[in-house]
Amino acid sequence: MYASVNITWLAGRAGRAISTAPCKTLSAMAAATTRRHAVTVLAVSGYQTIAVEQSGPVARITLNRPEAANGMNALLTAELADAAASLDRPDVKVVVVTGAGRFFCAGGDLKEFASAEHRGRHLKSVADNLHRAISTFARMDAVVITAVNGTAAGAGFSLAVTGDLVLAAESASFTMAYTRVGLSPDGSSSYYLPRLIGVARTKQLMLTNRTLSAQEALSWGLLTEVVPDDRLSARADELADQMAATAAGSNGGVKSLLLGSFANGLEEQMELEGRLIAARAETAEGREGVDAFLAKRAPDF
Repeated sequence: MYASVNITWLAGRAGRAISTAPCKTLSAMAAATTRRHAVTVLAVSGYQTIAVEQSGPVARITLNRPEAANGMNALLTAELADAAASLDRPDVKVVVVTGAGRFFCAGGDLKEFASAEHRGRHLKSVADNLHRAISTFARMDAVVITAVNGTAAGAGFSLAVTGDLVLAAESASFTMAYTRVGLSPDGSSSYYLPRLIGVARTKQLMLTNRTLSAQEALSWGLLTEVVPDDRLSARADELADQMAATAAGSNGGVKSLLLGSFANGLEEQMELEGRLIAARAETAEGREGVDAFLAKRAPDF
């Protein structure tokens, strides 16, 4: 359910501290921020382990279990999958994903896993919901920005690098950690990491559990940008606003083409490109973009 109120939004929207209490009120959220401008914010009620809000075309999901390092338990991954599906709408052009507190996400909640009567069955359910969320993020038109505010380990690492654009605070770190506890990777890491950094480096991360600093992750090609810790929130806002002014359908086309590019041959991929650009030319966004360029004005997407 959405609760809509007009407030004075005080920035620091990504990576800020959010209360561990479920469904924190918008007035309290606003009080935790620092930059002023009037907007209408839609806050989604009913979630216990994540916070979801929408300001115009920009939505934000905050992993909100700071007392547990934002560890992924059954409820968090189920809520993340639900939130992703609910935001896969034409009016949402950007989704920012970040964490509350000092961690982005420390991976799976091992305490919960260990207490499950059937560990394998429980863990499969947790992974399935995480995978549903990641699949939705990958296939939605909205640009997904992950703002990594601290440690990203295990499934947190996996989730962090699935962003279309990945920002990280200077203090952020990245480690797989799965084999350290006798498990194997999930969260799409065996799909994305070889494509991003190659098989050899992926094996190094997964087998040795090497920890990468933010700067190392950037140099390896895992990140878009590294910013000072106190600039992460503002930079995520700036990038979200920039992407919100672009054509959502075009962005979705880029995501779709790239997602399928490794599975297709050259001619098949070029045929998809040809069909998509022709289809885009007939859309309102395509017409507006071309007309604006010829008229030497900014497009209104």
